[in-house]
Amino acid sequence: MGKVIHLDRVREILSNTPVFRAKDVEIIVRDRAYSSVLLHNLVRRGEIGRITKGWYTFQEDPIVSVFCFRPAYIGLQEALSLLDQWEQETNVIIVTTRRVRTGVRSFLDSNVVIHRIAQKYFFGIDYLRYGDFFVPISDVEKTLIDLVYFDEIPGKAVFREITKRADRKKLRTYLKHYTPKFRKKVEGVISLLS
Repeated sequence: MGKVIHLDRVREILSNTPVFRAKDVEIIVRDRAYSSVLLHNLVRRGEIGRITKGWYTFQEDPIVSVFCFRPAYIGLQEALSLLDQWEQETNVIIVTTRRVRTGVRSFLDSNVVIHRIAQKYFFGIDYLRYGDFFVPISDVEKTLIDLVYFDEIPGKAVFREITKRADRKKLRTYLKHYTPKFRKKVEGVISLLS
């Protein structure tokens, strides 16, 4: 009887959050062993999804995984897609400063791509309403820089649209954080593709 109460309480408290930790469940049920069993059973039944070690969600959208890698933001082609600049289907792309394994990860039958960036380049982030919560996303200028930084430049027409939409003054301010060699590379790509 008591265990059902814990299950209902976990659902009630955590179902409205984008992600939660195993530690959060342990705090609610006040029993470490039972919290592990509870999480295992919820994952097995498909009621929650495991994002990465110790992180879970009731949501069915892989974009919530950005909250597990904080400080992080949605970037590159996925940011373009959310900013209505890219119409192709993309994987969720997360840019983080944390020391985590980069590359492709699978979550909820979708691929999530993780990129790592130095802390000094972690800026240019907006928050976009996405369903019931706000997700961190790179703004147009930072997305443009990141596309060159990670060498993932989209087609010429798309890049031209991004550069038209970018605020040149803000772009120059952002580029001051980078080395002169990289600034020259960005300016060269912009002049070549614009």
